[in-house]
Order: sequence, then C-alpha cells, then structure tokens
Amino acid sequence: MAGRDLRLDGITKTFGSFTAVDDISLDVPSGSFFALLGPSGCGKTTTLRMVAGLERPTRGRVRLGDEDITDARPYRRPVNTVFQSYALFPHLDVFENVAFGLRRRRAGDVRAKVGEALELVELGHLARRKPSQLSGGQQQRVALARAVVNRPDVLLLDEPLGALDLKLRRQMQLELKRIQTEVGITFVHVTHDQEEAMTMADTIAVMNAGRIEQLGSPIDLYESPATAYVANFLGQSNLLPAAVADRSGASVLVDVDGGRIAVPADRCRSAGREVLVGVRPEKVQLERGGTAPAGMNSLSGGLVTDASFTGTSTQYVVQLPSGRQLTAFAQNTGRATVLPVGCSVTVCWEAAHTFGLDGAEDAAAGIETPDGPATAVRSGLPDEPTVADEPRAQTTAAGRDGSA
Repeated sequence: MAGRDLRLDGITKTFGSFTAVDDISLDVPSGSFFALLGPSGCGKTTTLRMVAGLERPTRGRVRLGDEDITDARPYRRPVNTVFQSYALFPHLDVFENVAFGLRRRRAGDVRAKVGEALELVELGHLARRKPSQLSGGQQQRVALARAVVNRPDVLLLDEPLGALDLKLRRQMQLELKRIQTEVGITFVHVTHDQEEAMTMADTIAVMNAGRIEQLGSPIDLYESPATAYVANFLGQSNLLPAAVADRSGASVLVDVDGGRIAVPADRCRSAGREVLVGVRPEKVQLERGGTAPAGMNSLSGGLVTDASFTGTSTQYVVQLPSGRQLTAFAQNTGRATVLPVGCSVTVCWEAAHTFGLDGAEDAAAGIETPDGPATAVRSGLPDEPTVADEPRAQTTAAGRDGSA
C-alpha cells in the first residue's frame, strides 16, 4: 500500500452555481512534501477534503497509484488528516490519544508503536499528561503523532499551525519538515502563509479562484513568477508597466519610467509590446545621487519617501519621476548609512534579477488587502470550514483509525 503517488485528474467541485474548485490536475510524488497555497476562498481546503473523502468531486477522479479512491469512504482510504483545532480527546492522556486508532484496528505491538511515534515528536516524557496540560505546540505534536502512527499513504494537514504564535509556528515549521523527512510519508499541506509553504514544501501549487495559478519549487515560484498574482502573493514584487523597445538575442530591452533596461529573454513572458517589468525588493540597490554601477539596470531621479527600520533590514519606498513607487530592502550589515527621507537616489539592480510578465495583467493582482488578495474575490459557499463545521469533518475523518 505504501509508496504510491497521489493524482488528481480534472477535479472540479461545485456547490449549486458556485465553483469552489475548477478542473485541477495534480501529481504529488510519493514521499514528497506538497503545499497548496492561497488565500481563504481559493479552493485549497475543498481540494484537501476531496482527497480525504469528506467531499465528493462533481467531476474528476482521485487516485493513489493505480487505485481509484474517488468513491471510497473516508475510513477506507489510507489517508489521515490533521486539522488546525487538533481534535484531541480531552478525557484520554497523550499515550491513549495516539493509541486510539491502533486499538480500533486491533493492531499489534501498540505500546512500541505509540512510543516510537511520541519519540518522533519528542513527547515521550509527556505520555501520561492530558491534552489540557499541554501547550498549543505540544497538542499539535500529539495530533501529528496520532496521524503518523497509522502510517497512512498520505497525511493531509489543514492549516495545522494557524493557532500557534509566530515564534512557535516557525519552530514547528522546521519540526514538521524534519518529521516528514524521517517517516517518508507524503504530506499535503494547506496554508495561506507564504513563508510556511516556502520553508517546508518541496513543491507548491499557488491557488487562485479555484484554479492553480502556478506550480513549482519554492525557489522557481519566487524567482520566476508566471503571473502578477504569484509575484505579489508569494512575497513582494515591484511591477512597473513598460514597453518593449527591442528584442535582441538573450535580452529584451524595455522602456520604463524614462529609462531603458534589459530583461533576460528567457524570463520575459510577454510576447507583445506591453510588459510588466518585475524585480524583488531585496534585489534592489539605492545609490545616493550619482550613477549606478556599470552593467546594471537603473532608473534615475528617485526620491526616498519612507524608510522603515525592521531590525534585519531597512525598507525604503522610492518615488520615481512618473509618480510610481518602488520598494527596496537594504540588509542591515552595519556597513551602510540609512538613507534619509527626501534624499535623491538612483535605483539599480542586476539585469539577471529582472522578470517580465504580460502587460495586460493587473499589477496589483495578489496584493494582500483587508479583504484578501486583489483577484481572489469569491462568492457563494465559503471554502474554509467554519468552527461549527469542523467537528463534523473531524468525526468523519476519524472513522477508520481515530486520527483526526
């Protein structure tokens, strides 16, 4: 049963006239750490629930290796789910919470298996404590041990770190990756947290409005975004409208804000004249007055309008002559003086760090606002389960082996 790839073939889920997931096809290699990343309402949790068997696809198939599990009951799938709320049994101690599924299946050698799972999550010394005596991070580890002890083909994680504070969440990110590497089980992780996905996942599928916007490794998505939505949602980007002046060999020359810069041809996704020129803020250098170093892309006449010290870096906002704004992150190495607001600068960066997107796209797509990313407006049924919905989902998921 182990070692099978998870495959989604043309998965679609509709609720009346509302399409929550729209024709998604994915191949998740066995033993990999895969992340579905996107804002609330993008379809990621609905996708996860279809893999778990908690929702049935309107169209499409779910397969594990050569086995079609689309119509299989949740408790008959070699799949376990860890939810954000953990769903531990409050009347059972840690050991019995982890042992619950094994006992229901009448598995042998329960004590050894539970002990091994608790050592994996470094909680062997707390085996006889009740969940109420544990911290949030410890409860999360118990929920993970309860799922892993059953050795499913696929472990689904639905925003598992969302209830933790920032420092603990970052520690748990590293722990989850360590555990996944040690046990070799396929992890499919749903999250809206970009840093979380990039820290842990081998492959990320960025979702938007029920579809996959882009699929790839964290570094590929970050360095070579395919759309403005991905460029803005996965980190920050400077996107400036430009016009192609010449296409010559390995470079595309474009006019932007009174200057001419080079975009590597293999990083320019626009075939037309209009292009959105992109560069990540940490790639940008600010030269006070003067000119940029030879060979670099540069835009002159910038004015520093804001400088914010964040500890590890100083974040600058620069207004270009056109009135457009550009962001730059300067690492605090102690060797540079903080530029004051109001000073004149030349903005520059290595040409190799430039990327070009379709000029017809909205440069603000994917930027987080109080209402969510700009192009992820949804209507109809919510994608993320409400608090009232979760106990029903957890009870269903626990049917085969007691793992939430």
